[in-house]
Amino acid sequence: MLEAKIPSKKIEKFVAIVLAADRTANDPVANKSGMACKAFTPICGVPMIIRVLDALEESGVIERIVLCGPPESSLAACPELEQRIGSGYVTWVPNLDSPSRSANRGFEYIDKEAPVFLTTADHALLTPEIVRYFLCESSKADSDVTVGLVEHKNVMASFPGTKRTVIRLRDGNFCGCNLYAFLNPCGRNLVPFWRKAEDLRKKPWKLVGEILGPIAILLYLLRISKLNQALNAVSAKVGVRSQAVIIPYANAGVDVDKAEDITLVESVLEKEALVSRENNST
Repeated sequence: MLEAKIPSKKIEKFVAIVLAADRTANDPVANKSGMACKAFTPICGVPMIIRVLDALEESGVIERIVLCGPPESSLAACPELEQRIGSGYVTWVPNLDSPSRSANRGFEYIDKEAPVFLTTADHALLTPEIVRYFLCESSKADSDVTVGLVEHKNVMASFPGTKRTVIRLRDGNFCGCNLYAFLNPCGRNLVPFWRKAEDLRKKPWKLVGEILGPIAILLYLLRISKLNQALNAVSAKVGVRSQAVIIPYANAGVDVDKAEDITLVESVLEKEALVSRENNST
């Protein structure tokens, strides 16, 4: 795995929003694990949501966590999560009917001036290093909001054969990481755009057209657009300065969307644990 140097600059702590509700009532990961919801799926014996909360807390750059979902009726199925909520470090709020609407609900519990880090509960390979790297780089950006991306070639090099959603542009192919930083109040104005993207996420050309216009569709289909061009176009349309943070950790580009992803992430964690034991024994 490619190593990254974590910037030493001390940054302002963020409040984290973690989206933890299932997208559908028949989630394949929850069905595979037999759990009340996807977020409780055990990965090497530890519920995914607990792995994410641990990564955030151990990063040292998260002041507190707002957890959107899962439904209150399911919380008893994860006693450790109930304990975290009871400690006060994690604030649970009910989710709404989409990720963007749930995120907007989470913002209501956070001071408008506070910088916000947003991720999802199915990010089972999230580490404190990834969180620190992304937020340190985001803090240095001249932007209102940042989005984490990983180069597709790095993901394929670390996880050959895996299938991830790819953003194909002229200057490279990228995978999303479900990592976002809203650096100021203006950044939160991106949420309405996000709602539009949710409605059209299976038809990216239509999204490009409705948001950016017909010329942008041609650029998209011909792969003429570059990453900065695409982000600048969104910024101009929405009035929010956006910037990408390219993350050198391939793990950041892998979440648990499908039942087979459980096996993938467990194999990664088991291999890392083996390497750690071997290093400690020498």
